[in-house]
Amino acid sequence: MTAPCLRAPIVLVHGLLGFDRVKMGPWVVASYFRGIPEALRAAGNRVFVASLPPTRGIADRAAALKELIDRESPHEPVHLFGHSMGGLDARYLIARLGMAERILSLTTLGTPHRGCPFADWGVRRLGRFLTPLLNFAGLPYQAFHDLTVERCRDFNRDTPDAPGVRYFSVAGRFARTWLAPEWQLPARIVERAEGDNDGIVSVTSATYGESCEVWDGDHINLVNWRHPWAPAERQADRVQHYAALVGRLADEGF
Repeated sequence: MTAPCLRAPIVLVHGLLGFDRVKMGPWVVASYFRGIPEALRAAGNRVFVASLPPTRGIADRAAALKELIDRESPHEPVHLFGHSMGGLDARYLIARLGMAERILSLTTLGTPHRGCPFADWGVRRLGRFLTPLLNFAGLPYQAFHDLTVERCRDFNRDTPDAPGVRYFSVAGRFARTWLAPEWQLPARIVERAEGDNDGIVSVTSATYGESCEVWDGDHINLVNWRHPWAPAERQADRVQHYAALVGRLADEGF
């Protein structure tokens, strides 16, 4: 499926610990949204990929996102696609940085709108050991606190949806398997608290806006990263799924 061409630009927003792309000299080694910008541009879309502070809090990341939009699309509204924490950054941008009139739609993918129980577990179990080390190294860590259930409850209270913006969402659903051991601990913690999840964010927490699609896959498969040993559901090529998301916006008149 080929994506339609929208009239307005698309901005892709990465999550916690994310990046836009990694380069070695002139060569791109890795892209966060693997193959997605290229596929959307091939259809004629203008696509920008944000590069936000990886571990700073939502407010700082949203400010960096505003700078990108001000620079790249100063006179034209945009569509936002936010993965994981990037969806919260986008909501903050819209509601609290005066950008509602410049955003046409927000589609979040695997975003913990109601927080992530694994973030609570990490802050509770590891915070007292890691915080001194991070302070010593001068590394910010506010993002980990901003993703806890309580902080997201406060965030939702203080960050209302803008009436003129369309909100959509995607959630991931991944069955735990020893072929993907990296998800065993977080998926078990989140499953115990909230049920089905993508390895780190529950379907319940990721559901937001007018409608929510559920894709079979883990958290990073939502941005088209594949696992060499995991079952077929983690091997899905998401290019066609992003094309369908863009197609929905085109059907809505964008």
